[in-house]
Amino acid sequence: MNDGEISISAYDTAWVALVEDIYGSGSPQFPLILKWIIENQLSDGSWGDQLIFSAHDRIISTLACVIALKAWNTCCYMREKGLLFIEQNMCKLEDAHTVHMPVGFEVVFPSLIEIAKSLDIDFPDEDPPALKDIFPLIPKEVMHTVPTILLHSLEGMANLDSEKLLKLQCVDGSFLVSPASTAFALMETKNEKCLDYLQNAVKRFNGGVPNVYPVYMFERIWVVVRLDRLGIAPYFRSEIRDCVDYVHKYWTEHGVCWARNSKVSDIDDTAQGFWILRLHGRDVSSDVFRHFKKGDDFYCFHGQSPSAVTGMFNLYRASQVMFPGENILQQAKQYSATFLRKKQPSNELLDKWIITKDLPGEVGYALEVPWYASLPRIETRFYVEQYGGKNDVWIAKTLYRMSNVNSNQYLELAKIDFNNCQALHQLELQEIQK
Repeated sequence: MNDGEISISAYDTAWVALVEDIYGSGSPQFPLILKWIIENQLSDGSWGDQLIFSAHDRIISTLACVIALKAWNTCCYMREKGLLFIEQNMCKLEDAHTVHMPVGFEVVFPSLIEIAKSLDIDFPDEDPPALKDIFPLIPKEVMHTVPTILLHSLEGMANLDSEKLLKLQCVDGSFLVSPASTAFALMETKNEKCLDYLQNAVKRFNGGVPNVYPVYMFERIWVVVRLDRLGIAPYFRSEIRDCVDYVHKYWTEHGVCWARNSKVSDIDDTAQGFWILRLHGRDVSSDVFRHFKKGDDFYCFHGQSPSAVTGMFNLYRASQVMFPGENILQQAKQYSATFLRKKQPSNELLDKWIITKDLPGEVGYALEVPWYASLPRIETRFYVEQYGGKNDVWIAKTLYRMSNVNSNQYLELAKIDFNNCQALHQLELQEIQK
C-alpha cells in the first residue's frame, strides 16, 4: 500500500480541467485531464459511476464535464449529449433518496449552475431554491479561521478570502485532500503548493483525479477491519501489522480522517482506527471521542448534524472495547445504540457515506450480539453474507470505489476459509463421536 487505490471522479477531474495555465499561456494547465473527460463519457451522455445510477452523482458529474468542455470550446456534440441527459433526468433529483445525496451537493450544485449560465450553456430552466437557501447560512468567517469539512467543497463557495484560506491549507498543498477544492483555490490564488498537489494527483492517476487523494489512512484502517470481520486476518499478519503501525504513528488526540496530517478528523475513521489499535494492543486514549461530542450528542464531523448511520454504528463498535471507568465510551455506547435502535423499526438504516449490501443486517447483529459475547466464526458467517465485495460503493462528493477495501477476492477467500474450517470441525466431531 502506498497512497491508496481509489476510483477516478469525473466531477473532480472536470474542475481540474478548468485550470488555465498559471503562467499565462491561455492553454489548459492539465491537457491530459481533458483527454480523460473526452474518453469517459457514458453511452447515455452522462459522466459518473457507470455501475450504479445515482441521479445526484450523474447530474453533478455531467454538468461539471460539460462546463469543462465548453470552457475550452471543444467537443460540441458531447456537450449537447450531456445537456440532453441532464434535461431528461433533472426530475429524478426530487425522487432520489436524500440520504445518498453526495456530500456538499447542496453547496456545489448551485455554483455549477451559475458557472454554466456564465458560459451561455443552455441549462434546463430549473430553480433550486432549497439549495440556494443553504449558501447564506454558511459561516464564512469560520471558514477563514477554523478547519471544517466545508474546506472539501470550496468550489461551491464564492466570495471567500482566498489568502486567509491559504492558512488552512494541508501540508501536501491540498484543501482537505480534495482535487476539486484545490483546483478552485489554485485558480483563485495561483498558489504553487496547490499546483504541486494537483500535478502529483494527475500523474498518479494518469490523467484523471479521484474525489479525494491521498487516502492512505482510510485505506489502511478499513482494509484491516474488512479482513478481520471476514475471518481472513491470519493470512495477512505482516500486512496488518504494517497498517496498524502506520495508523498508530499518525494518530492524534483529535482522531484521524482519510489522510494523515489532515486538519479535520471524523468519527467514522476515528472509531474504526480506535477499534483496530486497541485490538492490536496499542495504547490509545478514549478521550479522542470527546472531540465529537457536543452536549449529549455525538456527530461525525466537528459541528456537523445530523449523525450518519455508519458513523454511529462504528462508534458503537468502538465502545465495545472500553476499559472500566471510561465514561466517554459508556456515553458513546448508550447514544449510538439508542440512535441505531430508533432507525431500525422504520427501515432508516441507510447511510450517507456508503451504499452497501446489508447495512441493516450488520447493525442488527451488532445490537443483538455484544462483541464480548460474539464468537468470531459466527460473526464471520453473518458478515460473509453482508459484505458486498466490489459492489459496495462509497459516497463523498461523488460515488467512488476502493478496490483494496471492497474486493471480491477477499469474499472468495473468506468463503473458502470458512468452508475449510467447517470441514475440519466436522472431522473433529466424527473423531469425538467414535
